[in-house]
Amino acid sequence: MAAITLLTDFGTSDSYVAEVKGVLLGICPDAVLVDVSHAVQPGDVRAGAYLLGRAWFRFPRGTVHLVVVDPGVGTARAALALRAHGHGFVGPDNGLFTPVLRDAQVEIVTLPLPPSASPTFQGRDLFAPAAAALARGTPLAALGPPFRGMPERLTYTEPRYEGKSIVGEIVYVDRFGTLITNLTPELVPPYAVLEVEGLRIGPLGRTFADVPTGGLVAYVGSGGAVEIAVRDGSAARRLGMGVGGRIRARLG
Repeated sequence: MAAITLLTDFGTSDSYVAEVKGVLLGICPDAVLVDVSHAVQPGDVRAGAYLLGRAWFRFPRGTVHLVVVDPGVGTARAALALRAHGHGFVGPDNGLFTPVLRDAQVEIVTLPLPPSASPTFQGRDLFAPAAAALARGTPLAALGPPFRGMPERLTYTEPRYEGKSIVGEIVYVDRFGTLITNLTPELVPPYAVLEVEGLRIGPLGRTFADVPTGGLVAYVGSGGAVEIAVRDGSAARRLGMGVGGRIRARLG
């Protein structure tokens, strides 16, 4: 029984997700469909890539991941199906697969557009049939010709040292308003003091309960990166910060 995950910016107030699931189940009726998220902000490829990077490896080998955050739908951007790490992936060539392509042997094909496909809903008419075919065991090579060239990859700002500090940035904001950074515990020792826009947060804590309600706390989150939160509140709202904001760890 194959598993297919879905990660989109379609939302849940319209019929789009249901239409995609209808196509998947029509081709692969025994598939287990798992929603990663449909609440990615419209066209936010970086957020889609972040969520994919957190989630895909939690699933068993053989899982197919359908990822559609596609501001370039209907344009000349390529449509891809690929295998990496024993998983299948289907979606647009716009950088979404950056976390999957890292340090991986990848086989990639270009998906031909069916004549009847809607130019504005390729998630349903192009990507969903390909994902369902992979889940049924169709060989990747049967879905299209080999992809020529290099798939799109997002570029990221790496943490950098400034004197006795290391400076990182916020890469994602979750629905709780938690600020997730690109700093890791290897870069931020227990004695380091975290600051955001000159506001002292303190050394890394363990969890939200380390501070009283309304307090700011930094800790290593479940994804392995340093996060900043407000207990029972929103750090993003409290600090007025979002993706790209700077965080500093003072090392001495």
